[in-house]
Amino acid sequence: MASPPIFIGICGGTASGKTTLCNRISEALGAECTVLGMDHFYKGLTEEELPLVHEYNFDHPNALDFDEMYIAVQKLLRREDADIPIYDFKTHGRKAERQIVRSSNLILFEGILAFFDKRLRDLMKLKIFVQTDDDIRLCRRLLRDVAERGRDPDGILNQYFKFVKPSFDEYIRPTMRYADIIVPHGAHNDVAIEFIVMNLKNILNLPKN
Repeated sequence: MASPPIFIGICGGTASGKTTLCNRISEALGAECTVLGMDHFYKGLTEEELPLVHEYNFDHPNALDFDEMYIAVQKLLRREDADIPIYDFKTHGRKAERQIVRSSNLILFEGILAFFDKRLRDLMKLKIFVQTDDDIRLCRRLLRDVAERGRDPDGILNQYFKFVKPSFDEYIRPTMRYADIIVPHGAHNDVAIEFIVMNLKNILNLPKN
């Protein structure tokens, strides 16, 4: 009977470089790796909530469906495919179709609140926190949300100072204490990434070069 996959959590503030770090690890490990992002599990806004979207805190734990996340992760750890939602950041709702995520030997789970839920945290073999300067994260978020999510700069800045930064300080930064590894300077820290990849290859019994 095959052993369960290795489950790794990658946490950090908005635009800290979590996805880039996952991609760099995935590129180094190839088919051995599956990336699962928390962003898929945002709850769609109701008709009553949509007109007040600018007053909605997407960085609060209540904005995410942790139960559905846990079910998906459990399936992947049983080496089953997981059927997950597709969230549309432009409409603030879930699409009708869903996405199939294949299991593999290594599951990378990334998101701003990746360490928040104890059920998920307890499944993690390794917990990595990506630490990036607040000003850099704000600049990255501004560029990303304008280009990819159709937001206007004023709205992004208002949301950041009203919800994003306070939520980071209250819910995300405190979970850094659960991290086994803290990666300063985000995904541009080549030394840290090389160290992480080397250790994952060792865990997975892969060639070191």
